[in-house]
Amino acid sequence: MKFVLPALIFLIILSAGLSAQTARPTATPKPDEDVVKISTNLIQIDVSVTDKKGSVVKGLNPEDFEIYENGVKQTITNLSFISSVRETEEPAKPIAGNVAVPIPPTPLKPDQIRRTVALVVDDLSLSFESAYQTRRALRKFVDEQMQEGDLVAIIRTGAGIGALQQFTSDKRILYAAIERVKWNPIGNNNTGAFAPLEPKIQAEETPEPEPGERTPEGVEREFNDFRANYFATGTLGAVDYVIRGMSELPGRKSIILFSQGFKLVNEDALGFRESSIIMNSLRRLIDQANRASVVIYSIDPRGLAVTGITAADSTAGRTTEELRQTESDRNTELIDTQDGLRFLSGETGGFAVVNNNDIAGGVRRVLNDQSYYLIAYEPDSETFDAAKRRFNRLEVRVKRDDVNVRYRSGFFNNANQASVQVPIAKTPLEQIQNALTSPFAVNGISLRLNSLFANDARNGNFVRSLIHVKAADLKFTDEPNGNKKAAFDVLAASFGDNGQIVDQIGRSYIVDMKPDVYRRIVRDGFVYHFMFPVKKPGAYQYRVAIRDPQTGVVGSASQFIEIPNLKKGVLTISSLILDNLTEAKWKSLANNTPFSPAVGDGAEADATDPLNDTALRTFKPGTVLRYGYEIYNAKLNNAKQPNLSAKVRVFRDGKIILDGRETAVELNGQADLERIKASGALSLNKNMTPGDYVLQVIVTDHRADAKRNLASQFIQFEIRE
Repeated sequence: MKFVLPALIFLIILSAGLSAQTARPTATPKPDEDVVKISTNLIQIDVSVTDKKGSVVKGLNPEDFEIYENGVKQTITNLSFISSVRETEEPAKPIAGNVAVPIPPTPLKPDQIRRTVALVVDDLSLSFESAYQTRRALRKFVDEQMQEGDLVAIIRTGAGIGALQQFTSDKRILYAAIERVKWNPIGNNNTGAFAPLEPKIQAEETPEPEPGERTPEGVEREFNDFRANYFATGTLGAVDYVIRGMSELPGRKSIILFSQGFKLVNEDALGFRESSIIMNSLRRLIDQANRASVVIYSIDPRGLAVTGITAADSTAGRTTEELRQTESDRNTELIDTQDGLRFLSGETGGFAVVNNNDIAGGVRRVLNDQSYYLIAYEPDSETFDAAKRRFNRLEVRVKRDDVNVRYRSGFFNNANQASVQVPIAKTPLEQIQNALTSPFAVNGISLRLNSLFANDARNGNFVRSLIHVKAADLKFTDEPNGNKKAAFDVLAASFGDNGQIVDQIGRSYIVDMKPDVYRRIVRDGFVYHFMFPVKKPGAYQYRVAIRDPQTGVVGSASQFIEIPNLKKGVLTISSLILDNLTEAKWKSLANNTPFSPAVGDGAEADATDPLNDTALRTFKPGTVLRYGYEIYNAKLNNAKQPNLSAKVRVFRDGKIILDGRETAVELNGQADLERIKASGALSLNKNMTPGDYVLQVIVTDHRADAKRNLASQFIQFEIRE
């Protein structure tokens, strides 16, 4: 494999005629001080304390709490209050003449994350109406309730693992996921007691069943319970998968489960009630959540459910007693399924929102519940002795009568089992597939992914993905001739908004290089790239996983991208590509003068690699960031000429630090006006604060309708010393 890869098809847009602007430094934000550290000999419990109105009670001291483990009072060693209320800085003043286009999202750093929320939609249980109400509540959450510092994922249990979203602060990704929340016809929402009554055909009178005899109604009820348990097992499995990934994430970790519930007790065909088969799965899930410090909240989107006869029921051929029995069965099913939600939430320290038509209000209650007390105590020697205690029951009391207290019920003692349990070895293919489909990035090998949208006459819409690989994370071996040798496997795929794989590639590489090339590659990394054509506009996720076959170490990365429909004739610009230049080289290009690189280290610093720069997006202060893009669907006058202008913005922490001037887009003799190439440059001030920034390019078409004359694109980059 060659590491000096050919330039992208559209790299020629980095041409002459560039304009330079300067970004100013900004203050570095204060790190989040809420850090939780847990050791093996310390147990910490998060406890929610609210008053009768549901408001958080603040100002409690260790003396106000009592904690019991298996009935034995424990000594509290530490207590702290973690507040979800974040002090907000004074909003930045609007810049005069600011263009009304969306502000690009800013990626969160670990120390900026305040809440990690997984919105899990159990579409295997939702009715058509419940799916609609859930979708409305999710959109309201993203529109109004999501705050700075929130890391969010929206996950559908019936969509398959391919549809699991990365946790993100990017609202575009969340809106795309919300659009896929729809009624699932293969789910369990049209069976059971709430299924509409069909006309009953009168038959010859049948005798009353003998004691112990299985009736047709009982057999149907037993089958419906079996089917419901089957779907509930899938839902709990999806929740368990999310919990395992969330265990390593920072911030207050919560799951909001939108579900019509599941039964803890089933009734067989003979009328006997017994614990359902999902009970063991449910207990394991609760223990997993408690160990990972994940609180599960449940919301029943049925709201105030009608258990009586409705217009959807046909009562033909049914007696009054049968109709009363139907109402009774529906009431029992409603209570039983909601009991499952209450049990799951209560045992993990959350609560269930049921019998309430204000679904968005239920989400608001959950978000308001993110302030809590963190209580720590040192357990005794028998806490983790599985021979003496299988389950450690916890009880927390507050010495006040006017408060409600919620906390985790306890944890199973499986420490000894874990120490002797032999992990199931995964095949190399399973390792890399798991990394590719996981909603959580795997960092064994450091990757930076940048997927770029563009269009050309031959391929139409396409996306080229650049992956910068930190070569130092790969294992190199010494060859007899003095060369260095390494290998890696690549699996990449694009997922449509329905969670299904659209395109994928899988390849293995062995690289053999001379010592000088090896030193450069280990220092700078290398770029792997691939291209997928895009046949249909829409939202896509591009994911890549790389595995070192010698060590079994895996790395993965993903990116969301929206592909526009150019056939609609709307002004559009491609993704941005970057190039980093020294001031000396930039001046020679701007002035059309010959460039003579400096000697030694200076010559190496003057080298430019647009492929690497676009993939890694890491630059030093005191250099020039050059960017390029293509413009599609520009309106032309009778002389076949466009009238376009462009400006740039630079953001840091969601605030504009540079609002550039608007300049005309020069054609420079371009013949293909369907794909107009444009470029610009940004001088990175030597005093710029290291950290993450966002560059946004805004293009205005002065010949287009006022409602369709703007297009924007952005790219994230980092300033690093």
